[in-house]
Amino acid sequence: MQMSRALAGAAVVLALLFGGWFTLRSDPDNTLTITFQARSGRDTLVFDEFVYANPGGDGEYRLRDFRFYLSNVHLIGDSKTFAEPDSYHLIRFDNSDRAHSLKFAGLPLRSVEKVRFMLGLDAEANSSIEFRGDLDPNSQMAWNWEVGYKFLVFEGGLLSDGEVVPLVYHVGFTENSRMLEFSIPEGLVLQDDAELRFDVDVAKLFDGQTIIDMAATQSVKFDREDAKMLADNYANMIEVAF
Repeated sequence: MQMSRALAGAAVVLALLFGGWFTLRSDPDNTLTITFQARSGRDTLVFDEFVYANPGGDGEYRLRDFRFYLSNVHLIGDSKTFAEPDSYHLIRFDNSDRAHSLKFAGLPLRSVEKVRFMLGLDAEANSSIEFRGDLDPNSQMAWNWEVGYKFLVFEGGLLSDGEVVPLVYHVGFTENSRMLEFSIPEGLVLQDDAELRFDVDVAKLFDGQTIIDMAATQSVKFDREDAKMLADNYANMIEVAF
């Protein structure tokens, strides 16, 4: 009888240990770094040099400032979805490697099969003065509360016939946010400091669904049709880097 009770007790302990192990394995505390690499075509982006051809006309352009808001990050895997709270990030590339990384810790996922995020901001965030994530109503990325934030900023210059004209493209308006979703072939296992890399091809901002002549369209700010044109282009600006 005592032996039977001892065996039963051991079985219970083993069951509890196995159950605890299974729970941890099915809901691990894992980390993922997402890195965005700025490029023009296949090459790393270069600032302050007239090295890029005007896609719609004559001249070469240089880039002085490029940044955008990325928000509403969702990581999907293991039949689960992780939605990052206060998910508002200002992505910028004014560093030596022209890259920007976001780190997500404590993920209740073992792998990531899809990544979803918005380029721009949702309507609630765009009309709010609340500080959340990288949102700052006093920053250079904000206009006013009739317009909200600048979702994307591109500033530079166009050199044509020996003359330089400024280029200023500020895209805002809630309707110009674009939700993007990417599938990760075979999934990405979240172990050993897992990293997922995206290429951001700045050239596609002007050479996409619409090919833009920078000499004819030197500035975009409050014109909704021009802003939509750029937004339709930047919807295809980001790709998974394999």
